[in-house]
Amino acid sequence: MTQRTALVTGGTGGIGSAIVRYLAGQGHKVVTNYRDAAKAEAWRQAMAKDGIEVCMVQGDVCDPVASEAMIRKLEETCGPVEILINNAGITRDTTFHKMTYEQWTDVVSTNLNACFNVTRPVIESMRARKWGRIVQISSINGQKGQYGQANYAAAKAGMHGFTISLAQENAKFGITVNTVSPGYVGTDMVMAVPEEVREKIVAQIPVGRLGRPDEIAHAVAFFTGEQAAWITGANLAINGGHYMGW
Repeated sequence: MTQRTALVTGGTGGIGSAIVRYLAGQGHKVVTNYRDAAKAEAWRQAMAKDGIEVCMVQGDVCDPVASEAMIRKLEETCGPVEILINNAGITRDTTFHKMTYEQWTDVVSTNLNACFNVTRPVIESMRARKWGRIVQISSINGQKGQYGQANYAAAKAGMHGFTISLAQENAKFGITVNTVSPGYVGTDMVMAVPEEVREKIVAQIPVGRLGRPDEIAHAVAFFTGEQAAWITGANLAINGGHYMGW
């Protein structure tokens, strides 16, 4: 396998960490961004104990100027980004009639605008090299919606709109662009939900359990491989049968 430089935004989170581990295990040079230096260093050391070496670069993906500076810095130390996983995401849940402008913009900025902020500085070099892999981490709730998540569902649905347009524009340059839409996965964020609420969620999942972060990472890694060169503009739903749309 050819070693590539892979940037995973939000790589210190539950799904992000699993993606970092998987890509590093395939021999890629993996980079992730951070804002909190102390938290990031503790995470890096924990990964290193497991034999996973990760390059770290400071940068706020909500800020287009900071994002471009982050990309240029990592290019100097790790080489050009050939694989980009737009994984950074947050929630600010509340029903829409109670939602503040800040709750709306915080989620849209982190989940959707960040896709532009990070992808724009790498796309031209991918086109010049005639090779690239871009994967958006969307959500089941971007497909079916969710009570109390108008901001999150809108942003996650927008990510796939971004995917299919970018896929059309860049297919002839050897760049594939795809989306992975996880269902409910046993990350810290989901496990923080009250147990009785989680039980109701699991009861709606045909396979009868939450997903595992490594299951999502496996799908992401599939899209980044050489053998996936004829798959672009696709959305792969991984949700245990929770939502079975086209």
